[in-house]
Amino acid sequence: MKKLIVALLLAVAPVLGLAAGGGVHLDDADIDVSDQASLQRGAKYFVNYCLSCHSAKFQRYNRLARDLGLTDEEVKANLMFTTDRIGDTMNIAMNPINAEAWFGTPPPDLSLIARARGVDYIYTYLRGFYVDESRPFGVNNVVFPDVGMPHVMWELQGMQKAVFEEVDGQKVIKELVPVEGAAGKGSMTPEEFDGAMRDLTAFLSYVAEPVQLERKRLGTWVLLFLGVFFVLAYLMKKEYWKDVH
Repeated sequence: MKKLIVALLLAVAPVLGLAAGGGVHLDDADIDVSDQASLQRGAKYFVNYCLSCHSAKFQRYNRLARDLGLTDEEVKANLMFTTDRIGDTMNIAMNPINAEAWFGTPPPDLSLIARARGVDYIYTYLRGFYVDESRPFGVNNVVFPDVGMPHVMWELQGMQKAVFEEVDGQKVIKELVPVEGAAGKGSMTPEEFDGAMRDLTAFLSYVAEPVQLERKRLGTWVLLFLGVFFVLAYLMKKEYWKDVH
């Protein structure tokens, strides 16, 4: 029994270490991957603002059309800018050598970013750019310090600046506020921009696991089966062992 307890503690130690670690507060994304309208809006933002640099090479356009309730013609007309073949994956035309020269490193593929980082991280990251003149593109990010990516959606959100405070002798970001003047005003209100980034986050969550709704549905039935099977197995065990003393 002691060995079993030790093994369980060793197994969960990495998770406990991550949970105990410090870091930036992540906002609750509160997404709904069953909302096809949200996923359609998220796909629109992805192809317009992300797909020029970031691929999603494990996602095919025809699969996207089927899952998001769109026709192939609608996808071709509104979401396909890098290819004309509906069966192609969501790839980019950017040369990796040029990307490394421009950004310092090739922009990563985003097919599995939601599984790697989590939806709360993505949602906070997308809304967390702020002015930092020391950076090559003039911006930094609250959850990704010294990020090499420009704020591609600044026209929607407007520019923000960081308000710092001192905690235990260190400067930390207290909040982000709009910069003064026209640059601080985007074409969307803060509520509209938050909703747009929630839609984009939901789309990236879908791309990372298109079958997640089916998995959860089947998981419920599997757990019910295991529950019934456990009862039957327990009764059978009692029957087999009833005469053993």
